Amino acid sequence: MTSPTHLTAPPVPEENDQMANRVMRKVAMRLIPFLGLAYFLNYIDRTNISFAKLTMSEDLGLTETMYGLASGLFFVGYILLEVPSNLALHKFGARRWIARILVSWGAIAALMAFVPNATWLNISRVMLGVAEAGFFPGIMLYLMFWFPRSVRVRLVGVFMVALPLSSALGSPISAAIIQYWHGLFGLEGWRVMFLVEGIPTVVLGLVAWFYLTDRPRHAKWLTVEERTWLDRKMESEHSQTAVTGHVSARSSLRNPMVWLLGLTYFGIGYGLFAISFFLPTIVAGFAKQFDTTFSIAQNGLIVAIPFLLASIAMILWSRRSDRHQERMWHVIAPAVLATVSVPVAMYMNSPFLTMVVISLTAIGIFSALPIFWYLPTTFLTGAGAAAGIALVNTIGASAGLLAPYVTGWLLDATGSSKAGLWVVGAFMAMAVGLLLVLRTRLVQAGEKQLTV
Repeated sequence: MTSPTHLTAPPVPEENDQMANRVMRKVAMRLIPFLGLAYFLNYIDRTNISFAKLTMSEDLGLTETMYGLASGLFFVGYILLEVPSNLALHKFGARRWIARILVSWGAIAALMAFVPNATWLNISRVMLGVAEAGFFPGIMLYLMFWFPRSVRVRLVGVFMVALPLSSALGSPISAAIIQYWHGLFGLEGWRVMFLVEGIPTVVLGLVAWFYLTDRPRHAKWLTVEERTWLDRKMESEHSQTAVTGHVSARSSLRNPMVWLLGLTYFGIGYGLFAISFFLPTIVAGFAKQFDTTFSIAQNGLIVAIPFLLASIAMILWSRRSDRHQERMWHVIAPAVLATVSVPVAMYMNSPFLTMVVISLTAIGIFSALPIFWYLPTTFLTGAGAAAGIALVNTIGASAGLLAPYVTGWLLDATGSSKAGLWVVGAFMAMAVGLLLVLRTRLVQAGEKQLTV
């Protein structure tokens, strides 16, 4: 049922461009850098195991399959608690819940420095996923409270640039810590990396408790006039969505459109997680493939290149989508680029050409993501949005359980990354097909906001 608040929201006064620009600028400057930093640390703590693996595997006796399993086990707890966590955020407020997530996952990420064997590594990865569950869909829900549709894709793109930047900057940082800080505190380099990179997340979580604001009406850092304008603007949008959308948690979980979005995100996510967890291994494999050897620090710098280029492309592509007010083809086109470039990368005859093509894959994957996350907000609101967005992310996150394990198993079985990349291409192709189905359904449903 639609809440009375949504039904009786006062009409939004005539748009005032000066007021809108001023409020959006204030809100963006207040929230986006902080949330972006949190997402930056989030992805580093989730994927820095890919660099730890370069020396950790020998210390803990891990095969490629065992490493893939440890990487993917993160998503077990993450998947199980994603929807409940997002509903808790909706109930208790973003400030408290995001702070709780940051502190708990940062503490577990730091404690991974002390795992004695593969069993405890697996347990710690499961617990890390439990602690982090709900963070990303929670942020997507939180941004719905603050940013109108007309600017949301562009600002979500700015926020989500933290995802490729975490790899572009985190890769050389993680590699340098492993290589140059080996022996600090009497620990191996990979253990130092886990410890040093987990502590800042705990600190940021404590800051979040005091810094974040749940809703526009509570924002003392806006004037009364600004708060009133933004609160009415967002209530109006949510009410319009609630008239035709599935607004209850139960109905959103049964909505076929939500499941189609989830399966699409699974295909895109499979490519994202395979590259994130195995690109350092692929670069290390150049030694055998092209008789070229790189140090751990050099590996980190090379891995950073595709993600740095993807960061730039993500911002530019999101702005283009907002400028043209078009969504579906701005998801489909980069997904096609990623799908086509994945198999091509396997047949390049030099490290340089291989990284050029992998960079195109990264550009395609990351450019599609912020615009993709606009789609659920066009027909979900309230608790339905909390449950629906979490379900989409849960289905997509299950690719994180499958992709590292399958890629690692295929590496062990074939001794080459080619088979694993073929699987990536297949799942990306599936995502493109589902996006075309989604476009047809959204046109039939008359979702004008998508400008399909």
